[in-house]
Parts: sequence; C-alpha cells; structure tokens
Amino acid sequence: MALIGYARVSTDEQTTDPQIDALKAVGCQTILREHGSGGDRARPELKRALERCGRGDVLVVVRIDRLARSLSHLLEIIETLDARGAGFRSLGDPIDTTSPQGRFTLQILGAVAEFERALIRERTRAGLEAARERGRIGGNPGLRLRSATVIRAVQNLFAEGTCQPVLTGMLL
Repeated sequence: MALIGYARVSTDEQTTDPQIDALKAVGCQTILREHGSGGDRARPELKRALERCGRGDVLVVVRIDRLARSLSHLLEIIETLDARGAGFRSLGDPIDTTSPQGRFTLQILGAVAEFERALIRERTRAGLEAARERGRIGGNPGLRLRSATVIRAVQNLFAEGTCQPVLTGMLL
C-alpha cells in the first residue's frame, strides 16, 4: 500500500510547502503538486496522481477543497479511485472511503464545498453589480486611466527594448 499525496494551490503567489510538509508527515513518499483552480477539471498533476494509484493505494490530500470544488468532480475522482482499487483520505476532514460512514461524510463535505463556492460566486457577482450601479468599472484599472500620450511613450520604450519591470514601475 502506498500513500500518494496531492497538493494544490490556486495561484502562483501561494505555496504548497505547508501541504507538502503535512503529507510527508503522514508517510506520503510520492507527492504531486499543482497550481490551478479547484474548479478546473483539467489538472495534469491530479491526472498523474490518479494514474499512480493502484490496488490498495490511498490518495491523500490536506483538505478536501484541495482536490475538488464541485461535488460531481469529487465523486468522479472517488469513482476513478474505486475502479483502480484505491482509497482516499483527507487529513483535515474525517474521511476514509473504505467505510460507509467515511463515504457519507465525503458526500456531505463535498456538498458543503460546492455550496461555499456558489456563495463566493454570488457575492462576487453582487459586488460587481453594485459597483457598476455606482458607476465603477470592475477589475484592474490598468491603462484605462492613462492618457494616450503615456501609453504611446510606454509602447515606444518597450519597442526599444526597455524591460517590463521598468515599464511597470513607470505606470505605477
């Protein structure tokens, strides 16, 4: 039986180090790490982790939301593991897919994770809508607030080979 760890963070600014440490502490010898949204099903490292799981192996994550954000995706992953004869364990959640209670807990927690994501989407949408009603445009103001003269000057400097960090500093 092998413990195969999977660590994921959403952005490049975040680090998987705390997850890696926790996975190593429970005995994971193989750990795959990934940067990307939990809502994105096309994750190459997750695919590799699932392919490595064989009969008796266990896929281990620090928290269930590191694996999947939708109940349907979570159940799809569990079905894949079942078909391979492998189990699933989440260190931060009371989940052991080899028991009926663990499977039930998994489904409840998966539904909660999906509900939380829907709430975040709704709050974001409502916030952007409220800002638009007040005349604000969402997102990074970027070049909208720059005059055409400044934009042309930056484009010329870029064409002459000025590096991006210098140009960014000029615009801040």
